Amino acid sequence: MKLQVERDQLADAVAWTARALPTRPTAPVLAGMRLHAGTELTLSTFDYEVSAQASVPVTTDEEGTILVSGRLLAEITRSLPAKPVSLVTDGTRATLKCSSATFTLVLLPEEEYPTLPEMPPLAGTVGSDALASAISQVAVAAGRDDTLPVLTGVRIEIVGDTLTLIATDRYRLAIRELRWNPARPDFDTAVLVPARVLGETARALTSGAEVSISLGGDSLIGFAGAGRQTTTRLLSGEYPKTQSLLPAQFNATAELAAGSFAEAVKRVALVAERNTPVRLAFSPGQLVLEAGASEEAQAVEVLETAFEGDDLQIAFNPQYLLDGIGAIDTDIARISFTSPTKPAVISGKSEREPDYRYVLMPIRSAG
Repeated sequence: MKLQVERDQLADAVAWTARALPTRPTAPVLAGMRLHAGTELTLSTFDYEVSAQASVPVTTDEEGTILVSGRLLAEITRSLPAKPVSLVTDGTRATLKCSSATFTLVLLPEEEYPTLPEMPPLAGTVGSDALASAISQVAVAAGRDDTLPVLTGVRIEIVGDTLTLIATDRYRLAIRELRWNPARPDFDTAVLVPARVLGETARALTSGAEVSISLGGDSLIGFAGAGRQTTTRLLSGEYPKTQSLLPAQFNATAELAAGSFAEAVKRVALVAERNTPVRLAFSPGQLVLEAGASEEAQAVEVLETAFEGDDLQIAFNPQYLLDGIGAIDTDIARISFTSPTKPAVISGKSEREPDYRYVLMPIRSAG
């Protein structure tokens, strides 16, 4: 194999593809990145769960396929100067040159590398920025406990031209709805995608205008855009019935500047011991934030707020509260309440039904 490629394009493609490399590969070849030089240079990785593939323009003097250490190649290409890169193979080694730098890499047995899964049939397309924003808003509420694998996923529900993302870790629930372009107007399904993979995928596919979503049966989902594509196995199991967690009506609402609210929560939470809440007391015109116990350090801060309803005191995990405030996409945060012991709903201020809702369970034991 003999080729020449632009350094920036190569480095971006290698970094994208390396994201699917396993941290602890079960076989040495799974630590490899496969490079195939033809009309394009195609880079790919696969660990039997997640596959990633990227293609870049290349000048090929001699076509071929090789397998090299993926992490080493990523470190090398990231550090190269902004000059053209040449790659030549000779027997069991590959020589990479860029300006005055030369690297010799040992080739791995390409014939032992697993075949990447086929991209499933196209389900539809969605704007890349809209998808990335929706995933970041929802994935924050996904669980991180691998002993409860179902809760580590984001549930994607598709009904016609509406795509709904849902995540919960039992203490909070995030829901975001967005429009998309289905391949079929009657498309109707629901799948569960690992939140970590979904987040990494969304961030990496924003260089193109659209992302194509592909679904195959109930075991595989694929995403593609801007010359890159990835697949991941779906999670299995019964997802919680989340609709029952959404309050049907509210007895009080508060609206306040999201930025000031978040900064105040951060300051007050400095004195909150691990797993202790911040306390919020709402009354007409103001919110009083408190944390700390009488025998320990304490903090109090007062904010102006537009509040409707009877005076209300409620307590939340400060980090969970900050996650919800940070996820809304308006300058004004709206919090809707039913009672101090029932879930509250955080959303942005909107004249219509909000497309993003963050449901947060209160901490009942707070003073």
